Amino acid sequence: MSWLLKSEAGLIDIGVNLTHSSFDNILASTIRRAKNACITKLIITGTSEQESAHSLDICRDFSINFPNMIYSTCGVHPHNAKEFNNETVGNLKKIASNNQVVAIGETGLDFNRNFSSPKEQQIAFETQLELASELQLPVFLHEREAHERQLEILKHYRKSLKNAVIHCFTGTKDELFNYLDLDLYIGITGWICDERRGQELQKIVKNIPINRLMIETDAPFLLPRTIESVSKKQINEPAFLPWIVREISNHRSESMLEIAKETTKNATFFFNL
Repeated sequence: MSWLLKSEAGLIDIGVNLTHSSFDNILASTIRRAKNACITKLIITGTSEQESAHSLDICRDFSINFPNMIYSTCGVHPHNAKEFNNETVGNLKKIASNNQVVAIGETGLDFNRNFSSPKEQQIAFETQLELASELQLPVFLHEREAHERQLEILKHYRKSLKNAVIHCFTGTKDELFNYLDLDLYIGITGWICDERRGQELQKIVKNIPINRLMIETDAPFLLPRTIESVSKKQINEPAFLPWIVREISNHRSESMLEIAKETTKNATFFFNL
């Protein structure tokens, strides 16, 4: 998109799954396309001990060709909470000691599929919140069909947390306001570009204060359906982040450039980039 002037603004993708097998053998070209699309920084999501270590490896491997561009989080996704054990915290803490690791997570609760039991999820979640508090790192949060319990836990820990963002928010207006009342940041993905599932989000995205808004692709998932002539086989990638900005601007008062500047400022502050 030619709307984004490199001299005026760049974008930060706060959630991209570069460890996913879809990016095998195309990492360099994917990152290069992102850079050409004015994406100045990428934050790889850690979803397990193994994937968090892999995310950090990617940061290191590409730091020479793409300096100060690639960062990661480290954590255990609720789907993987059953793998959480006595050694997990120490391993995550070791990964988090690296400067390129900028948040704890993806962590939270997911009662939609319960790949791990609710009890296992809550133990892993609370332990990671305690780790984030100890290290004074922000938290990258996931939540599906578990709003009441997640909110209850977050209220208990919020004062000790440096900061937190609800990644890939797709909830209701009431849920949005509950998170904003805790002074959380809100991450918006290509879900908002979906004419089938994103209608509610399109209606309420205007209620997110501009200083609490951040953007993400969640690539390779959630390919924006507003991209012209998109192939059903096409995977999502960070270069498509501008399409999310455009759709957000369609439902807010700010221009695309204003949203680009403000979300970049928010992410830079939140992740201490």
